[in-house]
Amino acid sequence: MDNLGLVAAVSIAVSGLTIAVGSIGPALGEGRAVAQALGAIAQQPDEANTITRTLFVGLAMVESTAIYCFVVAMILIFANPFWDYFLSRAGG
Repeated sequence: MDNLGLVAAVSIAVSGLTIAVGSIGPALGEGRAVAQALGAIAQQPDEANTITRTLFVGLAMVESTAIYCFVVAMILIFANPFWDYFLSRAGG
């Protein structure tokens, strides 16, 4: 396998790993946050508005991590800087 094929294979493998970690981690975190928030609302119904607002801000932060992993995976596949470097060295 030449360098160009190796860069392509590593890029695809790393982007797949990034998507896997970037989807499993935030999903577990969001599930735990919602479960804890529902438990807190059940114990303190008067504070439901505050807990809900804090929950939504936290969910947005967790979701931004998943989106960041998605963007990194897309960059690795479609705009990999190593790809251009090895393509120019290969004479293409």
